[in-house]
Amino acid sequence: MERQAYNNLTVASAPHLVTSLDTTRTMGYVVLALVPSFLVSTYVFGWKVILLTAVCVIASVGFEYLYNVIAHKRQTVQDLSAAVTGVLIAFNVPSSLPVWMAVVGCFVAIVIVKQLYGGLGKNVANPAIVARIVLFVSFATQMTSWPLPVTVKVADATTGPTPLGVLAEGSVKDLPSNMEMFLGFIGGSLGEVSAIALIIGGVFLIVKKIILPHTPIAFIGTVFVIALIYYGFSGNGNALQMAIFHICAGGVMLGAFFMATDYVTTPIMPKGKIVFGIGCGIITMAIRLWGAYPEGVSFSILLMNIMTPLIDNFFIKRNVVGGVKKNAKK
Repeated sequence: MERQAYNNLTVASAPHLVTSLDTTRTMGYVVLALVPSFLVSTYVFGWKVILLTAVCVIASVGFEYLYNVIAHKRQTVQDLSAAVTGVLIAFNVPSSLPVWMAVVGCFVAIVIVKQLYGGLGKNVANPAIVARIVLFVSFATQMTSWPLPVTVKVADATTGPTPLGVLAEGSVKDLPSNMEMFLGFIGGSLGEVSAIALIIGGVFLIVKKIILPHTPIAFIGTVFVIALIYYGFSGNGNALQMAIFHICAGGVMLGAFFMATDYVTTPIMPKGKIVFGIGCGIITMAIRLWGAYPEGVSFSILLMNIMTPLIDNFFIKRNVVGGVKKNAKK
């Protein structure tokens, strides 16, 4: 009887969800959570947002489908994970990026980072994050040419620096207001222009119990605290204003809610999730304040993805040993 029970036990790769939700429904909720940001981005940058997002989704799903056919694997496009990756890749690039470059990013994410490692649940890094970094390294000019919002009329100018780019040039006085960044009427990648749209999506995922709040709160909170301390001591601008600026600017909100909460490449244990978020915040601010590149969210998440097995190993061992000691005392 015991042998039969063991033979019927099937253990699949991550994500392991102890819930009635399956992967398809979970990914569907993620897509819904990204809709507010998509709508704001379309309003700010125009029809190119729709085109680029559609191309990235179609390319990502297409690459996954073709890989499964060529490798004679079970078809997995119906779980929507490839579609979510496509949306996130689009949200991590400027609306002016040539579509063929976006397709290259989709190939890197789906085929190299995801499928060659065994598919969903076996990739060691977030596919969309790696795609953004590869695109940035390969096509630096196109990845750092930020179209101005269609609502902004500037003579003889179609692109301009992001708020973090302005800050990197040392011009605190020329920064957009925190309200402008909160609402989203600024330049930047598709999915990072509106903090409020990303917060709405993130809260939706937390309410639906798709993600836990540990990592987003730790990530955003660490960025806020480090900025508050740094500008408080440096005197370069109002400390509170600059702390709010740093959590609204760049990819902090997008990264905290949608990239650093990936089931596969982030820690399992709640305390591990907090450590992961704090690590992302520290690395992000270290790059922003002292690095040559004005943004550090993508690099911070990738580096912490690499640390995830160590974090998990530490907290799982600690919980097991702690539980044994508690039971021994009883």
